[in-house]
Parts: sequence; structure tokens; C-alpha cells
Amino acid sequence: MGEVFAGRYELIDPIGRGGVGAVWRAWDQRRRRYVAAKVLQQSDAHTLLRFVREQALRIDHPHVLAPASWAADDDKVLFTMDLVSGGSLAHVIGDYGPLPTRFVCTLLDQLLSGLAAVHAEGVVHRDIKPANILLEATGTGRPHLRLSDFGISMRKGEPRLTETDYVVGTPGYFAPEQLMGAEPDFPADLFAAGLVALYLLQGRKPDSQALVAHFLAHGTPGAPAGIPEPLWQVLAGLLQPDPEARFRTANGARKALASAVELLPGPAGEEEPVEVFDQLGPLPPGYGPDGPVPVPAPAPPFVPEHPSVPAQGAPAPSQTGSFHLAPPPQRSHQPQPRSATPPPAATPPATAPQPYGPSPGAPYPAPGAPAPAPTPATTTAPEAAATVPAPVPAPRRRPGPPRAVAVPVVLLALVCYAVGIWALTRI
Repeated sequence: MGEVFAGRYELIDPIGRGGVGAVWRAWDQRRRRYVAAKVLQQSDAHTLLRFVREQALRIDHPHVLAPASWAADDDKVLFTMDLVSGGSLAHVIGDYGPLPTRFVCTLLDQLLSGLAAVHAEGVVHRDIKPANILLEATGTGRPHLRLSDFGISMRKGEPRLTETDYVVGTPGYFAPEQLMGAEPDFPADLFAAGLVALYLLQGRKPDSQALVAHFLAHGTPGAPAGIPEPLWQVLAGLLQPDPEARFRTANGARKALASAVELLPGPAGEEEPVEVFDQLGPLPPGYGPDGPVPVPAPAPPFVPEHPSVPAQGAPAPSQTGSFHLAPPPQRSHQPQPRSATPPPAATPPATAPQPYGPSPGAPYPAPGAPAPAPTPATTTAPEAAATVPAPVPAPRRRPGPPRAVAVPVVLLALVCYAVGIWALTRI
């Protein structure tokens, strides 16, 4: 997560740098939207006074990008604006070079519309240049221009922060009267707007000094190559070296431009459409279209409500920590049906003689009597494939008490019989 400024603005990533500060993409935690935050780098009194002037400007216009709010935190200050993602006019020229005539007329009309709103507030911008004119990322649709960076703007009649012989602005876009140290006035912004339009039509920065010298020496020159004459007449009215011969208001220049557009030829069929791309790039990790993405809390360990039943045949832990043995496989025995005639005696194989010995709990068989054949056990298909041998069934027991009970009873009867005979002999 980024640094939170003044408990409200979360700085995400830098998107630009100006003369007195860096511009950041920031998240406004109160309004729940992304904004552009200009953070002041210097803290001297001169710079702070310019900052106060800039952040105090409040102009609500679709083609003006004015400060919306400001905040201070320790020795740093910032103000915020709408986030414009299409880059500046310099980006478009870098991508396409000279722009189509009607596309330039649309941009110039929007620029003059924004300047009219700024001048209506009594403010002179003083720094009109392609880098300070931003575009919304509209793709191949109608472009949308925003005039920005009021860092050196001032209201007419306010005291100047620079000496009279010191010029503030960007070289190459000064009006001739600015170079002479005249008081800032609205026609100076219109001169810079004409230079910006010439830059868009030719794809390169115009030589303002040579242009002014040509105007002074030969008057209004003819239209340069590639610029229609009706449009050039409007640009010439913006570029007059004498501010008295120049358009006095932005609205007056807009009316002349609208009349010139009606006289322009139709667009060429092979004309390449101009697409305004998103120049900001994707958001860094941790941020989405609706703001910071919350980090999910780690899931607690899963505890089953009921203990799992172990699979059949697998050892399961007991309460003492040992393991229970799996129960032996269940086998089903089918009873052998009894036959009316005893089965013939089975002859034991020579290689596996039957052991001789009495069976526990059964009398010896009579000599010469055929031994009862063991009843074969019938098994099912799953038992035939089992690796454990089937148990040998015990021989069938005869009815009566077991030998351990019958022998003492017989002996006791014999003793009683002997005692009876002995008693009879005594009579």
C-alpha cells in the first residue's frame, strides 16, 4: 500500500513531474475515486505563495483542469485534480506527427473555450504549451481537451511575484509583449494558443521569433503548405505581433474559427483516424478499478465436525495412540447337505498321509470300521482368490456326555456296585 497523505490521499505511483512538484496517481479515501495529486517539492515562501494562488483557483469547466482540493502534512503540501489518462498534446504528436486539419480545429475550439472560462475569472494562464494541454483517453472518438497547470497563472491586477524584467513561462511560446516585460494580459494566452495550433498542424515546434520577425517585416504572410487558407486567417489573427491587432477575446477567436471550419474541404477518404491512448498504464498490484483491493485474511485451519471413518482394512488410531488391527475378512460357509448313505471312505494321498491320533472330545473309531470322510468345505469365488487357507472343519461329535464326565461317572457306578455286593455278602 502507498503512503497516506494527511489521512486521506493514498499516493500510488508518480505519473508526471513539473517545475515545482511531482504529480502522483492517488486514491481519495473520502470520495472513493482516483485523483491526480501534485505534491510540492520545495517549501520556500515564494513557492508556497504560488501554491496558494494555484490551489485557490476554482473553475468548473469541461475543458479546464483546475485544482479540486488541497491538504498539508508536516512540511509537505499537495492539491488534487481530476485524473486525466490520455497524456498531453505532445504525446499525440509523438505518435502521429502532423494531425488532420479538422481534428486540430476541434482541439483549438476546445482550447479557446477553456481559455474563455479562465479569462472570465480574470485569470491569465501565462503558460499555454502542448505539455500543459491534456487529453482524455477517448480512443478514436471525439477528442476531449483539458487545460491544466496554473502554477504561474495570476489574476489581472494582482501583484507580480517576479521582477518586471524577469519573464515567467516557457521559451518558444512567449508573446512579444511578454518579452518586453509588459503586464500579463489575455491576448498573450491567445498568441500561445495560435502557436500550439500551428504545432499540431505541422508536427514540430514553430519558430516564434522568426514568425514574429516575418510579420513585422512583411505583414501577414501567406498560408504555409498544408494549411487551408480559411484556417490560416484565424491563426494569423492569433499570431499578430501587435496585441492590439490580435484577437482580444477567446470567444471572438472561436466565432472566427467556426466560420472558417465551414469553408474547409471535406476530410480525405484515406485519412488515418487519430486514437488517443491511455498513457498512464495499468494500476500497480494491490489496486483495482474501484480502489485498493483488500488483502484476504488467512483462512483458519479446517476442523471437521465429526471424526472421519477410516477405510476398511486400514489401521485406525485408538484412544491410547496405538492402532487397532483390521478385522479378518468375513467368509461365508455353505452347509454340506447330508446324504442318506454314508460317502465312501476317501483314500489319502501317498505324499500327504493323515496323522494318526484321537480327535479331542471324540472316542476312538472301531477297528476295521471305515473312517468317516471329511466334509469338503464349499467356498465362494472371493474366498477362492483369498491368500488365507480355509480352516479345516472339526469332526462331528457323537451324542452323549464328553469323556471327561462319562469316565468318572462309570467309575463311581462300579464302586457303588462293588460296595453293594460286599454288603450282601455280609448278611
